[in-house]
Amino acid sequence: MSTDGAGHVKVEASYGSRSLDDLPPTGGEAVAAYSAPLHRRLKSRHLQMIAIGGIIGPGLLVGSGNALHLAGPAGILISFSLVGIIVFFVMQSLGELATLIPVTGSFTEYAERFVDGSLSFALGWAYWYLWVTVLANEYNAVSLVVRYWTVVVPQWGWILIFWFIFISLSMLGVLAYGEVEFWLSLIKLISISIFFVVAIIISAGGIGGQKIGFKYWHDPGAFADSINGVAKTFVIAGTLYAGTEMVGVTSGEADNPRRAVPRAIRQVFVRILVFYVGMMFFIGILLPYTDKRLLASGSKTAASPLTISLEEAGVAPAASVINAVIVIAVISAGNSSLYVSSRTLLFMSRTGKAPKILGRVNKAGVPWVALLFSNLIACIAFLSVSSSAGTVYDALITLSGVATFIVWGTIEFVHIRFRNALRAQGQSVDDLPFKAMWYPYGTYAALAANIFLIFFQGYTAFLNPFSASSFVISYVLLPVFVILLIGYKIWRKTKWVKLEEMDIWSGRRDDIRDADDGSGKKRSFLHKVKNVVIG
Repeated sequence: MSTDGAGHVKVEASYGSRSLDDLPPTGGEAVAAYSAPLHRRLKSRHLQMIAIGGIIGPGLLVGSGNALHLAGPAGILISFSLVGIIVFFVMQSLGELATLIPVTGSFTEYAERFVDGSLSFALGWAYWYLWVTVLANEYNAVSLVVRYWTVVVPQWGWILIFWFIFISLSMLGVLAYGEVEFWLSLIKLISISIFFVVAIIISAGGIGGQKIGFKYWHDPGAFADSINGVAKTFVIAGTLYAGTEMVGVTSGEADNPRRAVPRAIRQVFVRILVFYVGMMFFIGILLPYTDKRLLASGSKTAASPLTISLEEAGVAPAASVINAVIVIAVISAGNSSLYVSSRTLLFMSRTGKAPKILGRVNKAGVPWVALLFSNLIACIAFLSVSSSAGTVYDALITLSGVATFIVWGTIEFVHIRFRNALRAQGQSVDDLPFKAMWYPYGTYAALAANIFLIFFQGYTAFLNPFSASSFVISYVLLPVFVILLIGYKIWRKTKWVKLEEMDIWSGRRDDIRDADDGSGKKRSFLHKVKNVVIG
């Protein structure tokens, strides 16, 4: 223990006053590969674009069709808006923690320091599984979308091609990841913005020769299956929003997290409202939820609702462009999936929660073993080759969606524990560089909402007739999570961290405390718009 300048007690971690990210490599070259820190080279613009652009993948551009099919236009607006509100408060909580303590382990490390090592173990593996599953979703989606142009190459062939593309990009290092993600995400955001404009023109009758307006809200209707359809799309929304919390992981490799993280967090809600809810709104007015071309269980073809809507309006060349954007989105999202899954495994390995070999880092600061292992497990995407594309996609989406709610709920719980520790150790909230908005109300509400959705998302399995397969898919992760938590606690004999003994100091970047964020400068309206759109 030590004290700060005000005489407050500092409780430090067992590995000293620094996080694992700060520890220098020790021993010879072979040993150093297991202890070398990651490179902190991500800029503010990288983190801001990663906060929203990095998660716009084939899930949103293709999976949104499945959501429309299940819930109808009004149903998807309700589910995506409600989950978007939850994401806002989760990001506020994570922003407060990641700005103060920017470490690569992020909330997995916070769970160990603020709650119990067993929670960190279960959370880390659940989060890794979430991203491996998302990566498998992306392989499945791109193998379907590319076949819009040609069926010469089999589905498994496209999966294999993109497997090598993803692993090659991931091996280039964190700065290359940030640059690739920035430009690919920028292309995605601009393309989606253009689609919104074209959608308005199509709906007004300027393209396609007929005024659509809101006719599909009346025929076949605003809801596909009343409240049941909305319930089914909650888990899809959770999966498609998964990745906003990626800012917490990337903060450990940011050169100035106290400037970059708050800026990214503040803009997340606006971008969610514009790009996610906006996407659901426009596909809901351009297509009926009964369109057989939408990706759904039992379908023989799979296509993006953006592509279908443009084809309906007679804009075939534009449809090909949208498909190209989807491929770009796949590369971007695959890049992000491997980044997060590998960094999570790296922390787990270096804290004894995963095999030591997964903690190896090369001279470029790339955890190459963790990258290769995660990409190999994502080969479960090959299962889609022998099954209906819609059925496999639905199962993978549901599994990863439940993991998302578990992770978000844990982030909120960890944040509550952190605030309680601040009070117990006599620290002032006013000293925090970034404070979560509407704490404690927003944090507790988001925690309760995530717990509710964990159980509510699969309730349709109990409807008559009872669906055993749907029940397993919806809830199998819950007992697995509990088994991991209890098993590790018994094995390692971990203890619940007391508030007075909680380490709330390690990993702080005091060297950048006084960094200029430019907040005192007067910005023009166009500059503010640019920040909202591209960071």
